[in-house]
Amino acid sequence: MTPSDAAGLKALDRDHYLHPFTDFKALGDEGSRLITAADGIYIEDDGGRRFLDAMAGLWCVNLGYGRQELVDAASRQLRQLPYYNSFFKTTNPPAAELAETLCGLAPDHINRVFFTGSGSEANDTALRMVRRYWALEGQPEKQWIISRDNAYHGSTVAGMSLGGMAPMQAQGGPCVPGITHIRQPYWFDQGRDMSPEAFGKVCADALEARIQALGPDKVAAFIAEPVQGAGGAIIPPESYWPAIKEVLSRHDILLVVDEVICGFGRLGEWFGSVHYDLAPDLMSVAKGLSSGYLPIGGVLVGDRVARTLIDDGGEFHHGFTYSGHPTCAAVALENLRLMAAEGVVEQVRRVTGPYLAKHWKALERHPLIGEARSLGLIGALEIVADKAAGTRFDKTFKAGETCREICFEFGLVMRSVGDTMIISPPLVITEAQIDELIALATAALDETARRLQARGATISATKETPT
Repeated sequence: MTPSDAAGLKALDRDHYLHPFTDFKALGDEGSRLITAADGIYIEDDGGRRFLDAMAGLWCVNLGYGRQELVDAASRQLRQLPYYNSFFKTTNPPAAELAETLCGLAPDHINRVFFTGSGSEANDTALRMVRRYWALEGQPEKQWIISRDNAYHGSTVAGMSLGGMAPMQAQGGPCVPGITHIRQPYWFDQGRDMSPEAFGKVCADALEARIQALGPDKVAAFIAEPVQGAGGAIIPPESYWPAIKEVLSRHDILLVVDEVICGFGRLGEWFGSVHYDLAPDLMSVAKGLSSGYLPIGGVLVGDRVARTLIDDGGEFHHGFTYSGHPTCAAVALENLRLMAAEGVVEQVRRVTGPYLAKHWKALERHPLIGEARSLGLIGALEIVADKAAGTRFDKTFKAGETCREICFEFGLVMRSVGDTMIISPPLVITEAQIDELIALATAALDETARRLQARGATISATKETPT
């Protein structure tokens, strides 16, 4: 691509393309970064610069870029049956086979799938199914859905309502009624005055208190990610999920687990629900289902809910043009086949997850880092001005945003959530590539500290570069 070609494309982007989660004016003034190619765990821009993509696109390119097998699967299906809908008593081979494969990977009590085009649509669908289930069970008053502050469950109206991100809800109101939020299990930010174990139980107590306030006979479901991804890679204390499960079981409240990020190997199991020994009534999936090569999502439905919907529900007035899209399903099917054949999930659990945990944890010795946490191949770094107190920088310094841009300068893609830096690399990353990621992150942190100090920030720590 010539510089003239690149300049022309950037002008088209500026003049016509409204980007997601973007300040349109600021991007128009600054201009977009033009990504033109990718291979393995690396992406490349129009100038030929290569970046280690430690976010796997947007939490999704689990098998890495450039897998010809996935391209071939799409090509074969496009030639045979590029598209047909799943309405009007119709199916297609890839959708039927993918449904069976997904149920085989899911916990034993899950044997049905409803396909969508995205994770947002999956969570919309879960909301509809939960309320429909209780109505069919003769308890239509069970309407309330409990979620968590700072949760992300998509950006449609229902997804935004289920999520607990204030900036989204401020722009999207009025929200879907009957949804409420409780505190999140974010120990570093909200619970360091107690042990992680005690804090996990306090957060579960918040669920019990909200159920009592609403009335146990009015609460339909609790929705949560196993690990909060977009919220900042928030890994709950070990005490949290067992206590949550006990509360839900005691009050007969459904559990909806949003597996859009944690599903398909991210935590070293096929699903985050397996890692935490959950028994969800519904699981929302997307992203890694196709390694991001084509858009597809779904809801895996447990037998309890499925039986009622099937036996007593009649027509379910809900669905999408692209539910069970044959080409998307064919690519997802091949993606899951490759992951199983290559032992990708086992590699994360036994090798690369523990290897990342060891070297990522060492970044806590950096003067900017208050906590370095990881689980499987998801991780977070908490940027602080004072390591001992865990005090953040004043927001005017934009520490996280500064670090993110420096990462790009150094050839690394990390994401900032406020002053939390997060990673979610492709699951095929090697130990040598993890070493490269750690070296780039260290260099970026060093430069971030230098620039913050040049702007007048005080960093209360003596620099000690991790080995």
